[in-house]
Amino acid sequence: MGTVGLLYVGAVLYLNGLMLLGVVEPRSAAPLNLFVGGLQVLTPTLLIVTSGGDQLLILGAAGLYLFGFTYLYVGINLLAGLDSTGVGWFSLFVAVAALGFSYANFQLLGDPAFGVIWLYWAFLWALFFLLLGLKRESLQRYTGWVTLIQGWVTAAIPALLILTGNWRDPTAIAWVLAIGGVVVFLALLPLARPPRGARAPEPTPTAPATAG
Repeated sequence: MGTVGLLYVGAVLYLNGLMLLGVVEPRSAAPLNLFVGGLQVLTPTLLIVTSGGDQLLILGAAGLYLFGFTYLYVGINLLAGLDSTGVGWFSLFVAVAALGFSYANFQLLGDPAFGVIWLYWAFLWALFFLLLGLKRESLQRYTGWVTLIQGWVTAAIPALLILTGNWRDPTAIAWVLAIGGVVVFLALLPLARPPRGARAPEPTPTAPATAG
């Protein structure tokens, strides 16, 4: 069930990335944020209720709430036209918590691939904090591209591979993700500098989510 939710997390991250890049109008992105946010709250609740008290299952489901609440928060912000600082500072909390879930995947759940993916999410939510909480508008294009890429790399593609039985050798996947992430996100850093003479657009309250 969590894997199905992860697939749609990929969709909302992809859409939010396009929103940050100015391709999608913000209010038109609100419904999908609300739909996926609701799914990412309902899914972990069902997983926890049916876990039989298994602490590892509960741990795996608990992180989904971080993203479910983020998407609901973003959807409401977009519809109501609220200031983005609330989402931004909540994103800092998510980024710190994601480091803990990364450690849990490496050390407790034995899943190095998702250990790296949680590091991806920690980085992305840290960008949301800088952009939306601290109003670093120069990061909007960079954050938009990172969000769009992570929608595919950390959510949609892993979900499809898991659902089709092709998610194999988590250690090798972890290395590919770690090296690829460093190379791609460093290569995109010039986007963090606004074009000479151009004024950076106002940040749009957005954010992603995830899986287990």
